Amino acid sequence: MKVTFLGTGTSQGIPIIGSTHPVCLSDNPKDKRLRVSILVEWDDYTFVVDCGPDFRQQMLNAKVSKIDGILFTHEHADHTMGLDDIRPFFFRQGDIPLYAHKRVFKALEKRFDYIFTTKEKYPGVPSVRKITIKNEPFSIGGIDVVPIDGLHYKLQVFGFRFNKFAYLTDMKTISKEEIQKLVGVDVLVVNALRQEPHMSHFNLEEALEFIEKVRPSRAYLTHISHHMGFHNEVQSKLPANVYLAYDNLTINI
Repeated sequence: MKVTFLGTGTSQGIPIIGSTHPVCLSDNPKDKRLRVSILVEWDDYTFVVDCGPDFRQQMLNAKVSKIDGILFTHEHADHTMGLDDIRPFFFRQGDIPLYAHKRVFKALEKRFDYIFTTKEKYPGVPSVRKITIKNEPFSIGGIDVVPIDGLHYKLQVFGFRFNKFAYLTDMKTISKEEIQKLVGVDVLVVNALRQEPHMSHFNLEEALEFIEKVRPSRAYLTHISHHMGFHNEVQSKLPANVYLAYDNLTINI
């Protein structure tokens, strides 16, 4: 299995428009972060987790020519607003499978009503195939995906476990029962917004504590804001098996 970090930034991305924060002015490519998303590939299958406003650029950067589906963690704009840019895939492949909680589909149907309409569509509008997921395993591409249920402040969100790999973003609270689903994971990706506490995201300390509970062989931090600090400086202070993810990083599991 191969995982590509399409974006590792928070909702505004880095640099933030108009910001003079030192991290936003950094020349290091690892300090420039698109909105958070990953590409997961195995055998001949290609799936994306979340498609935010930078989806088009991310697909071009990763040279993606087909997708077998998109999994949504939740409905916030930085995770969904690129949905219209599935059009090139739709033109080549037909209806694009989407996997999401029923509440997320309600939000998408409101935001992208022209995609989900049952009436005659305007020419060029893509079509999708809705697969509603619950907090129970489901199968894609010959493997079982295990949802990891958590809270993003008060909003329910899903993380996903693909065999020995797990991806959790926008998490603040995860129950002991859900953490048990992560036992045996080799590679864990988890959000770490910044060093200071935040009401709806793990900060760095909380992310490291969570990694200690799960005990993966390797862990990567994502959904990072400019307040975390410079990539190289933060990385130098992390435990030996914990890495600050960056855009276009590819890992093998």
